[in-house]
Amino acid sequence: MSVIARVRQYIHQHDLIRPDTRVVAAVSGGSDSTALAYILRELAAAGELELVGLAHFNHQLRESAVNDERCVAAIADAISVPLFVEREDVAARARREQRSIEDAGRTARHAFYDRARAHFSADTVALGHTRDDQAETMLLRLIRGAGPRGLAAMYPRKDHIIRPLLAVKREELRAWLGERRVTFVEDETNADVSIPRNRIRAELLPLLTARFNPSIVDTLADEADLAREIWEWMTAAAAAYRASEGSNPPNPFDELNVKMLMAAPMALRRLIVWEAMRRAARGRPVGLGHVEAALRLMETGGAIDAPAHRVERVGDRLVLTGRAPGRTGRVRPNLFRYPLSIPGEVRLPEAGWIVSAQTADSGAMVGNEPIEPAASGIAIVRSDLCRGPLSVRNRRPGDRFRPVGLDGRKKLQDFFVDRKVARRDRDAVPLVVDAADRIVWVAGHGIDEAFRVTDPAQAVVIFKLRWV
Repeated sequence: MSVIARVRQYIHQHDLIRPDTRVVAAVSGGSDSTALAYILRELAAAGELELVGLAHFNHQLRESAVNDERCVAAIADAISVPLFVEREDVAARARREQRSIEDAGRTARHAFYDRARAHFSADTVALGHTRDDQAETMLLRLIRGAGPRGLAAMYPRKDHIIRPLLAVKREELRAWLGERRVTFVEDETNADVSIPRNRIRAELLPLLTARFNPSIVDTLADEADLAREIWEWMTAAAAAYRASEGSNPPNPFDELNVKMLMAAPMALRRLIVWEAMRRAARGRPVGLGHVEAALRLMETGGAIDAPAHRVERVGDRLVLTGRAPGRTGRVRPNLFRYPLSIPGEVRLPEAGWIVSAQTADSGAMVGNEPIEPAASGIAIVRSDLCRGPLSVRNRRPGDRFRPVGLDGRKKLQDFFVDRKVARRDRDAVPLVVDAADRIVWVAGHGIDEAFRVTDPAQAVVIFKLRWV
């Protein structure tokens, strides 16, 4: 099968591009991205996409970078496609942000891709990563100790980035360019084996090819595809387990049901806890050791400190709470109060929640969406009693309300104790209140008896709570 045919097949297999897709090709001047530009030009000529521009980012790391830019300009002229160019001193950025040049360059490039897409009003940006790049990435991740998520390496699509050449090897692209007498530049830094990827490319892959498996690139790339499929299945299965909690609180990244976790296979158990801890860590890395320590709490009880958060066994739940940088206590939200319109929603940055409100003719349906009144992230109340401006606030001293089924009013503080709401979390529980500051809904926990729907035909207001 020809190079063009394999690229076309890969694009169709992963639904990367359609005839009306506006594509920008990111071109460095090297063989892979040069081939990408010419291949996309051919596919565009056949009516399979719209190639709206080339994009070149000059990292200013080498004196020869100026020549790379000229080469890309010549490619753009040769295929009659407009060119968008930006330059940045990436080494200076790396020093300023105290990160590696490789990491700073990746960050700068991806920000540039967003600007290039906006410049051309494009749908997507195509990168020239090949099957060899996939194999190299898989080996890098394996050496660093990655699981299925990391071993999946590069995805055919990630957000607005696509990689249509992942089915083709680098040597095949170079041969394809040679047949058409298309020139490209060689990046001399590819010979610098102090860079881990270059060391794998120059030393490890040739050794594996010569001594162990002549088809090692294909083998590793296929393994990456399998790891990606496994990871996609695992994340879907983990989401299904979380969704099956039904009456549990709606924030799966803040509290986890121990019974649900114990029923899950160990691989899913680890994934569910890791996802929750990663969310709570707010960008700090969470490793296998952190996850294992959190899982042990299901049997031993107690609490552990994890990156930027704490995990604690509270009754039948694992509760995750965030920490401010450099502090040992939980971040306690300030007093807050926000107006809530009907329909409308309000974001609570202090607590990490969004509360929304909408009306319905009855408590059964909103449009075609069935409503489950038992779900703790949803409350259905009488519309006729929700008059005047509503607000969402956190608790105040002296707050009382009448929980459904209780004969008499109850202090909110005592209600939280009965519900086993951790002390550190009580200030972050949203309260929907009416114009008289009466509590309508303790979000995620219960409504006031006065607002309970007593007739299925009554018009209602439906409140929903979700994590930001």
